[in-house]
Amino acid sequence: MAAAESLANGIKDLQVNDEQSNNLTYQEQSDAFVQLWGFALDDLYKIALKFFKEKEGKALQLSYQDKLRLVAYTKQVSHGKYTAEAMPDVGFLDVVGNDRRQAWQVLGDMSKEKAMTEFVEQLDAKSSLFKPYVKAHKAEQEEMQRKTQEAEDAKKKEEEDKLQRLAEEEALRRQEIDKQRQHDQEMQIRAALNQQTAAQFKQYVQQQYPYNPQLQDALIEHLQEQHYQQYMQQVYQQQILHQQQQFQQLQKMQKDGTPPSDSGHNTAVSTVLPPILPNGINGAGDSSTPEEGDDANASMPPMPEIVPASLWTRKDLKEFKNSLRKSKENVITVSSLATATVRVPTHEDGTCLFWEFATDHYDIGFGVYFEWTIAPSNTVSVHVSESSDEEEFEEERPGVEAEAKGDDVERGGKTAPSDKPPTDEIIPVYRRDCHEEVYCGSHVYPGRGVYLLKFDNSYSLWRSKTLYYRVYYSR
Repeated sequence: MAAAESLANGIKDLQVNDEQSNNLTYQEQSDAFVQLWGFALDDLYKIALKFFKEKEGKALQLSYQDKLRLVAYTKQVSHGKYTAEAMPDVGFLDVVGNDRRQAWQVLGDMSKEKAMTEFVEQLDAKSSLFKPYVKAHKAEQEEMQRKTQEAEDAKKKEEEDKLQRLAEEEALRRQEIDKQRQHDQEMQIRAALNQQTAAQFKQYVQQQYPYNPQLQDALIEHLQEQHYQQYMQQVYQQQILHQQQQFQQLQKMQKDGTPPSDSGHNTAVSTVLPPILPNGINGAGDSSTPEEGDDANASMPPMPEIVPASLWTRKDLKEFKNSLRKSKENVITVSSLATATVRVPTHEDGTCLFWEFATDHYDIGFGVYFEWTIAPSNTVSVHVSESSDEEEFEEERPGVEAEAKGDDVERGGKTAPSDKPPTDEIIPVYRRDCHEEVYCGSHVYPGRGVYLLKFDNSYSLWRSKTLYYRVYYSR
């Protein structure tokens, strides 16, 4: 009788709690459970059911009425509203079975979500071990998620690294193919040019050094190299001229509003040029005979024609200097009465040199020269020469004119000593206001050699100049 009365009181409490919980939507309840427990309702119910089966009768001690109530919640979650088919047959004398059936029937139309909520809340109220049990599951889940994420990140990084390696290998392979193609093309051009001029060059060197085969071979090699550079210079000039013509034609068509015509595609540059023979050698094989006593260099062919350089300025002075400030190689100090020369060899993969420079507070003289010599490496070097050292150098050299010792930065610098390789002036030395703007420029390679970028501070008696510069080549 007492058990039936306790069960009735419990059922009454369930009905009151059910009415109060109906005021909350399912989404609000689910959000509240996630915020409180860290799990969605379905997942939390599974953990609670596992805890109930593992701990009941051991760490979890429940009264008879509490156990009936929890079992009824599980039936409601699994089967919904009570039906005779869902409940196994219960004998008349089976008190426990009848009590469970009655507890289930009392739940009526309680929703599945409500039954799971009540199961979790009742279990939490009856056992202090339930919350630590849930927290342990949460920590285990987070650890599994962390390991899974780490494994996915590692796999993703491995795939990215693999793709990057493949891309780098492909880029290197293409670069090698391009380099080999350029080398093959160069060798074909050289072979064709050498075949065209073989007889003329041979007759010329035999007249220069009739009894020295070694000097003949060396001179032929020099003439062939110079002939190739002259030929390629003409090809570059024709390509540039063709591009300018196409650009002008395109601008004209855009201005006139006429579409491009097919005739514009027939103006391709021809790379088959007539042989370019050095001065003193004609196409018939005749050569001019040098006078006795003349130096051999007096009969050497002239250097190719140099195209003008391009110059411009930029306003981002502060950003440019900040980008180079940490690099010791790109920041140098040019003392008063001194000149800094940056030697930049031409690169085998490049066709054009670019430069940028700026200074702090004061201007500096700048000019560009091209030295016709083959550098042993592509390393860029800097030489700072004091004016006093240069004067001593000039005094030690016999035959140097007195006016060559004095240097006027506005006239383009000092005269090069005659025993040095031939040097052409590309840009004369003039003072540049590079403390106000970044001075930039470019120049198409005239051939193989070394560019000399001269930064002249010899006109300043007291002030040193901090120079920021950068040089690079382009295809």
